[in-house]
Amino acid sequence: MAPLRFCANISWLFTELPDFSKRIYAAAAAGFQAVEAAWLYDCDLSELQRAREATGVEVVLINTPPGDVQAGDLGLGAVPGREAEFRQGLDLALDYARSLSCKRIHLMAGRIPVGSQRSTVARDMENTFIQNLRYAADVLSKEGMTGLIEPINSRITDPRYYLDSPHQAAAILEKVGRPNIKLQMDIFHCQIMDGNLSQNLQKYLPIIAHIQIAQVPDRNEPDSAGELNYSFLFSTLEKHGYQGYIGCEYKPLGSTKEGLGWLSKYTQQATTTGVH
Repeated sequence: MAPLRFCANISWLFTELPDFSKRIYAAAAAGFQAVEAAWLYDCDLSELQRAREATGVEVVLINTPPGDVQAGDLGLGAVPGREAEFRQGLDLALDYARSLSCKRIHLMAGRIPVGSQRSTVARDMENTFIQNLRYAADVLSKEGMTGLIEPINSRITDPRYYLDSPHQAAAILEKVGRPNIKLQMDIFHCQIMDGNLSQNLQKYLPIIAHIQIAQVPDRNEPDSAGELNYSFLFSTLEKHGYQGYIGCEYKPLGSTKEGLGWLSKYTQQATTTGVH
């Protein structure tokens, strides 16, 4: 069995440093060989490139732009009437992904319009999402890139986010029918919405291209107090041969570096038990 590969989400980790390029250096110094980020679009791209090249750290995932944050946007992929803006955002994400040699882009679905009921707009939003994902698949395939969709729980984190369960995401992916559009499974969100993590991971592993982790309910380090036994979940992923990255998208209880004991422990155990 190969050891699992972890990447630092520098939108959540190393926030002691305000500059994203410096967070890349910090992640490398802490032993990470890869990073991911939500939005880098306010950053100096040349500085990010220099940090990536200087450290040898791989940038494995970025998100499409959220849209108009002040107006309440969180992605536009499933929002009817915003298709042109979605395509513009995808173009911007592609520019950054190309420059950073990043091969995965999270295609954010977006929120249900204010005042609308989920059941009322579900069909129109699904149709919009499917068409936008097919468009993105064609664009990304020319670049050798993969598009990802991520369920975000609507119980605690974002009540209006359209895509909120792995089952909904899997059904949409089946309708999209493109091999380079995959599932991004954030274990934090999936535990809150559905639980049954062992079975869901095994069931959806063939369509999962990226995983993210945090403890439930407080979204701290995976070894902090909470509902989830990450040692067991890591063993489950090893057993089933998961080859993708695992993004560390959590809120450190203290400094980022002080909270990385869980990663040192995993690495040591993987070496001791002969995971290779």
